[in-house]
Amino acid sequence: MTDFAELDRIPGVDATMDYLVPTSRINRRFWAPGKEYNTGVYSSHGVHIRNARMAPEPFSLDKHGFCLAQHKTKVTDWEAAAAGDSDYAAEVIEVVKKLTGADVVLTMAGQLRTSGATGERLQPPAAEAHVDFTPQSAERVAERVYAAKMPDGPGYERSICFSLWRPLSAPPQDWPLALCDFRSVNEDEGTPNTKVDVDEIPEGDALFADIPGEENMVAASIFYHNPEHRWWYFPNMTDEEVLLIKFHDSDHSRAWRALHTAFHDTSRPDAIERHSMEFRGVAYFNKKDA
Repeated sequence: MTDFAELDRIPGVDATMDYLVPTSRINRRFWAPGKEYNTGVYSSHGVHIRNARMAPEPFSLDKHGFCLAQHKTKVTDWEAAAAGDSDYAAEVIEVVKKLTGADVVLTMAGQLRTSGATGERLQPPAAEAHVDFTPQSAERVAERVYAAKMPDGPGYERSICFSLWRPLSAPPQDWPLALCDFRSVNEDEGTPNTKVDVDEIPEGDALFADIPGEENMVAASIFYHNPEHRWWYFPNMTDEEVLLIKFHDSDHSRAWRALHTAFHDTSRPDAIERHSMEFRGVAYFNKKDA
């Protein structure tokens, strides 16, 4: 494990963060338009989230699992931008190719989030320590996306499932994004949290009823509290900045995922509602003999 003594002296903010309770057994995230509900049992823990802008070196995908970049978008219609084949998707492809060096980037879709009033196309911030895929889910998603969009492609030897995240509201935001240094997370951490898409969130026993084929459904990774986790955030992000976050890199010889979560920044009484866009996709590296 990395010695973080020097980095721990970097100032930041104190906040609370939700982690899964070890006794939680049936972990699902029900997703309905404008609403999300976790069946898992979580508890809040105090954490110190360091100011990433004061770090002694830039954050990199292969060392930390995430990086910050500049990107001025031409998009003005953000609802339309969420489509997998939108003009913004084309921008995402170019940004991710540049930051990863991938041969091919295939987009999935975007998601608008807000800390204010949600709606059919607006989801609340995801406010627990998580990674959007388990390693198994990520591999299946990468295979499925490639087969659907590149049926005659040369094949790939490495894939990165990612999110490109950007704020749409002016700084400071009331619920910024915190990211965990990959080096502070143990290889075997993470518990599956199945994503269940529904029209309406079920209630009572229906939340825990058997779901046929659940073991093959897409699942996120959620985490128990670990005081060794080292959290960072970029205060005062503007809409010309983006964060590229690894959900899973099939090459585990480098940083292959980054835990992240929204957190309530109570240190800024002037903070405003956060509006943001996250766009998912997969970056592929062609087989060398292709």
